[in-house]
Amino acid sequence: MLILLPPSEGKAAPRRGKPLDLAALSAPSLTPARERVLAALVELCSGDAEVAARTLDVPRSRLDLVELNAALASAPTARADAIYTGVLYDALGFATLSPAARRRATARVAVTSSLFGVVRPSDRIPSYRLSGDASLPHLGGVAAHWRDALGPAVLEGLGTGLLVDLRSGTYAAFWRPPAELAARVATVRVLHEVDGARSVVSHFNKATKGRIVRALLEDGRAPRTPARLAGVLTDLGWTVEVGEPTPRGTQLDVVVRQV
Repeated sequence: MLILLPPSEGKAAPRRGKPLDLAALSAPSLTPARERVLAALVELCSGDAEVAARTLDVPRSRLDLVELNAALASAPTARADAIYTGVLYDALGFATLSPAARRRATARVAVTSSLFGVVRPSDRIPSYRLSGDASLPHLGGVAAHWRDALGPAVLEGLGTGLLVDLRSGTYAAFWRPPAELAARVATVRVLHEVDGARSVVSHFNKATKGRIVRALLEDGRAPRTPARLAGVLTDLGWTVEVGEPTPRGTQLDVVVRQV
């Protein structure tokens, strides 16, 4: 099983740690593509800070984020599971997983990244600011850049297991599973139900997905089909509705009434 997560916009910035070593990251086939994004981002942010801020949609009050990017080659790194923050990652709580669940996370979780393509929780990366819909000079849109490179790396990490795709729409555009993989692809939508009416609410969606990942890692089972994943989630206490299979996989609706 491979659980594919979106990154967080906010990130922790380590004060100390080894500098970035692209060759040491998982999925080494992505190294050339990573080098191109890193070079384009550093070059942009090493020039006019206000131009870089506009390009990256960074507020003028946060030019420190431009400076952060400019120093990426020498910036301190930490494990990716300590860098990514926010609602989903707070609910997942990598740091408080049991030892067995943390080992499973290393093998079963990958985070989509505008800068690195995809990283594992144990990969050491710096804090950075680069949105999934950004476009960089001399590179173009980062989504289009990764669309050509990401597939083989994800498929290698997936092997013969189930892909649990929890990415948001922006990061789903980086790579879409091919139709021949559809029987082994599950996406999850979280619906908040109040007085019989259902809606998608960003906060509940992120928090519930984080809790789902945590529960799966602690549980340890590795379902191989969307239907079996739905069964595991039901066993773990969620209300799950299984959609019809499509060429892009099967959507599971997780219905929550309290968060």
